[in-house]
Amino acid sequence: MTSRLPSMGTVGDAYDNATAESFFATLECELIDRRSWQTKTEARLALFTYVERWYNPRRRHSALGQTSPANFERKHIDKTRSQPSRREHGYPP
Repeated sequence: MTSRLPSMGTVGDAYDNATAESFFATLECELIDRRSWQTKTEARLALFTYVERWYNPRRRHSALGQTSPANFERKHIDKTRSQPSRREHGYPP
């Protein structure tokens, strides 16, 4: 008996595996096709570095208005800090 993992989307959803396929296509184009490694350890380190230092924090995402997650978060924090507090004397309005 084979255990099946649930898909990323709902049954019949056009975006079922689109996110994963898009990521792996980008990974292949931007990292894997551009170089080779002598050992599995070198390849693992390159993959980790690509994902954690480039893809996750810095790559622009359409869902965030073509900004990187780091910039999106920074803008949100700056906006939150610049807005005046709605509370006076610790009580909500």
